[in-house]
Amino acid sequence: MAARRQALWLAAQALEQKLNADCSDYVGPELACPCGALAQYRGRHEKTFVSALGPLRLERAYYHCDHCHSGFCPRDRALRLESFSLTPGVLRMTASTAALLSFEESSGLLHELAGIEISVKQVERAAEALGAEIGADEREQVDRMGAMAPTLYLGMDGTGVPMRAAEVADRAGKQSDGSAKTREAKLVTVWTAEGRDGEGKPVRDPGSVSYSAAIESAATLDTSPVQSEFASRVEREANRRSFTQADRQVVLGDGSAWIWNTAQELFPQAVQILDRFHAKEHLSLAGKAVYGDSEEAKAWIHACYEELDQGPLSALVKALRVHIKHPEARECIRYIAYNRRRMRSAQFHRQGYCTSTGVVESGCKLVVGTRLKRSGMRWTVKGANAIIALRCSKLSGRFEDFWERRSERPSLAA
Repeated sequence: MAARRQALWLAAQALEQKLNADCSDYVGPELACPCGALAQYRGRHEKTFVSALGPLRLERAYYHCDHCHSGFCPRDRALRLESFSLTPGVLRMTASTAALLSFEESSGLLHELAGIEISVKQVERAAEALGAEIGADEREQVDRMGAMAPTLYLGMDGTGVPMRAAEVADRAGKQSDGSAKTREAKLVTVWTAEGRDGEGKPVRDPGSVSYSAAIESAATLDTSPVQSEFASRVEREANRRSFTQADRQVVLGDGSAWIWNTAQELFPQAVQILDRFHAKEHLSLAGKAVYGDSEEAKAWIHACYEELDQGPLSALVKALRVHIKHPEARECIRYIAYNRRRMRSAQFHRQGYCTSTGVVESGCKLVVGTRLKRSGMRWTVKGANAIIALRCSKLSGRFEDFWERRSERPSLAA
């Protein structure tokens, strides 16, 4: 390790000397400023940057504009150093660690594995800024990706993210006093399941899952000509995966109304399937409300499960009507009436469809839960969305594509 540190230090010194010996970034006494006026040359300014080799103290030509009262260094633009004191390579390493670990853990890991000293606050600022870039890139890039499959599945779900107090002030929530401590991050995921297990049931194909998520609204007025933010996100992800071009299009979800409203708005032609485990939860609640925690309850619930899996639903509703005086039974009947066409389990099995939202629920845990819901974490909407965008990019296999596009774009300050 000592030899490695010394080798990196020598390499950093060589690079620093080479860059500082090159004064070609001086292009004359005046240079056009992004504001349109002329900036004046004010000498060479020093600044220390963190590179993969270690600290680099660079001298750069500095121009100041009296019109907009700002300054810039052409070399910073050329080397893409104008936004951070981190080189692009270190910025990428920082984003990769911060996508997986807390900012504090990321800082420690970068020091341990790469010998790079980056403060916790620097990690946070860099990761959230890059996540915001990735979020903006996601809204612009809808190029199709992945091979087409005969059947494509699209699932939607939501999960709570713990927020700072200012982010949930005056918002209704599930706390005993009616307040909120979380905001819901909504996720859309697309995948294929052409493989089959030993029982002939569809199995998610490895590497086929893509994710897109954010804390944003799925609601919009019926009279509004504009889609909700989340509906637009779903549509972009569907376009990237060529969802509407598949021979068979399936939307999976639980009983949340916003899921099916979005599905009906965007994909009225798709088959809609209610997660069978979510339906069984409702039946289980009804059974326990009627019979308590007894063997009779277990037998009744098991019989209802069989009716749900084999159909028809009329027999299931009949069994519930016997207990109509119980609110849980009435709620279950209402639930079945609303989702009847999505609960044709026997027919869906014969057609070879997935009937579980396991991929979507695990996506909520993978994309959001494992990173943003750790003990003691509290987020702003802006910060949470940046890290969610970063994780979606990496987990969907789009991080490399983003970096290629980023390297080809003109400098932000240019």
